[in-house]
Amino acid sequence: MAWAHTAAIDPRVIAFLRFRPDLLFELDLARSPVAFPSPRSWEYAHRALVKFGGSPELLLDALQACVGPAAGVEFKAFLDHMDELPDIDAIARGESAQVPRGIDLQYGVAAALVRRAVQVRDLPHAAVVYGHILKYAKGFPQRELGVMLVTDLHRSIGKPLITVPEFSEWAAGITDLMLYDLNAAVH
Repeated sequence: MAWAHTAAIDPRVIAFLRFRPDLLFELDLARSPVAFPSPRSWEYAHRALVKFGGSPELLLDALQACVGPAAGVEFKAFLDHMDELPDIDAIARGESAQVPRGIDLQYGVAAALVRRAVQVRDLPHAAVVYGHILKYAKGFPQRELGVMLVTDLHRSIGKPLITVPEFSEWAAGITDLMLYDLNAAVH
């Protein structure tokens, strides 16, 4: 994931693979002897989005040519719902935004926010954006998705994340989640 963010892979590809990690690599020559999901073919899918994103009538065929028929159809269906994402720029500015209901969209917004953090990391206001993203991460109904978002942020931007005051607030909000697992392991 960190490589994908730094390589500027479309955040929708990253979100889909977080949502369906089993499709990162799936070699089934009986179903698809030519194209199949692999890290390399997902990079090709990224390129197909760049080239055919404005031509919906061609996009499905292009995606299937990259990652195989089944994964291509599933990824295209995932893409069709991405227009329901909240405004990523508004979240980065600290404006109120609802966490989407659909789990696929939650993965999508998380990937888009990590991408935004990577884009601003060398700008003077990066810490402010990180703080807004951390505040948003606290709003996920399944707190594990908020943890995933912050973990991906840390992997992508490193130490500057933990120096932001909002990081301590976010971490304090998930201690019961982490301590629960620890307590269960002790008993």
